Formats: sequence, structure tokens, C-alpha cells
Amino acid sequence: MNLNNYILHIDGAYFFTQEQLIPQILLALPFVLTLVMYILAVIVSNRRHKRWPLYRTVCWIFGVLFAIISVAGPLANRALVDFTAHMFGHLFLGMLAPLLMALAAPMTLMLRTLTVPIARRLSKMLRSRLSRMLTNPIIASVLNIGGLWLLYTTSLYSLMHDYFLLHLIVHVHVFLAGYLFTISMIYIDPMPHRVPFLYRAIVLCVALTGHGILSKYIYAHPPNHVTINQAELGGMVMYYGGDIIDIVIIFILCLQWFRATRPRTRLAIFSNCFISY
Repeated sequence: MNLNNYILHIDGAYFFTQEQLIPQILLALPFVLTLVMYILAVIVSNRRHKRWPLYRTVCWIFGVLFAIISVAGPLANRALVDFTAHMFGHLFLGMLAPLLMALAAPMTLMLRTLTVPIARRLSKMLRSRLSRMLTNPIIASVLNIGGLWLLYTTSLYSLMHDYFLLHLIVHVHVFLAGYLFTISMIYIDPMPHRVPFLYRAIVLCVALTGHGILSKYIYAHPPNHVTINQAELGGMVMYYGGDIIDIVIIFILCLQWFRATRPRTRLAIFSNCFISY
């Protein structure tokens, strides 16, 4: 199904038929469900344990909202015919939403809310080989940055507008790859397979370099069926907008690194010695 076949252009405005809304509903519905489930989990958790931090709930709400904005509504509609709008959607779906949702610590909330047997099963899944592979910074970076290179340097970008299923797969991949990349760099939730800070920092620098080079490549070499002007604007949105989000990730990683390696004060050492006796 060619999604562009359902776009009507009248006096400079774009209107979309009912068939074109189907992929938007399919992409937005999971995010709506996760929002409802998260809020219900917060309510249950607050009854059993101390109150769940409000800022984490706010992060989840805004993360879900940015994800929905990118796949449904005016921005998603415009993204089908405007590469600059598409790139804003990429930033929201693949970078900003994953960061906000990672800061919301959903796995920690689940472990607090689930029954003990189910929580143990979830913990076992987090310790599995598959989890270890997917959360490895190198693997996550290849899935994230490598996927973007494949999308924008091949005919995949134009094909995703022609095939319904491919359109869904690309958007799902962008979000999941972005989320895996984020949680592989900054540890907010429990992470059984931890890697050193230096390792993550090096991989992060390489990944951000690849993202920046890709944005410049798009600026000079527009994807298929993208005008030069839109490619230049889209490339700048990807470059500068991505930098803003990357700075937040770098700051959090460095803050965690500092807290983990800072020298203990004399008072803390004395207290530990006293407790040990």
C-alpha cells in the first residue's frame, strides 16, 4: 500500500483519508497502552511501597507524548511529504522519547509492582544472553546508528512510503534501537550486564560521530525523492537537534561516572568502619 496515495493536496494544505490513518493508529496504540500501564503501576506501587518519584512519571508521560506526536497527528502527516518534518519525527521517536522513557525507570517500577514469581522471571530475562547482547553498547550502537545509515543512504527511505508494513517496521525499529542505545549508555534501571564507564564513553563518542557524519552526508546527498532544500534543513535538524539530546546523555553518563568513582570522605570512611564493628 502506497501511503502517499492517500494524501490529498488542496490549496497548500494536506488532507488524509481514513486508510492513511491506519498505520498511525497501529503505531500510536502501543504507546497509549504503555502510558496507561505505567500510571496504573505507579498507583499500585505507591500503595505497597514508598511513593514513586513524580519526576519519573512526568518523564514517562512526556516521552510517550513525543513518541505519539512523531507517529500520529499533524507532524506524522507532514513527515510523509516533508523531509524536515520527518527529521523532527526522527528526533522525537528515536532520541528524545527513548531518553525520557529511560529516565522514567520502567523496569524498576515493574519489579516493584509485579508479584515475586513474575518479578523473578523478569529478572531472569534481564540476565539472559539475549539481553546481554542487545544492551551491549556496540551492538546497540550498530542497531541504532547503523540502521539510520541504512535508511538514509539506500532506497529504504523512499520504499517505506510505498509499503505499509515497511513503514511500520522502520518506525518500530527507530524507537526500539534508540531506546536500547540509551539504556546501554546510561544505567537508570537495573542492568545485570554492566560494562565499564570508559568502554561506554568510547563507544558513545564513536556513535555520536557516526550520527554527525550521517547528518552532514544527508545535507550534501539527499535521499531519494528529497529536494536539496529539504535535505539541507533536515540535515541541520538532525545535526543540531541530535547534539542537544546527546549533550544530556553525555552529562548523565559523566555524572554517574563521577559519583561512582569519587573519593569517599573521611566521615563516610569512619562511618563504614564503625558499622563494620
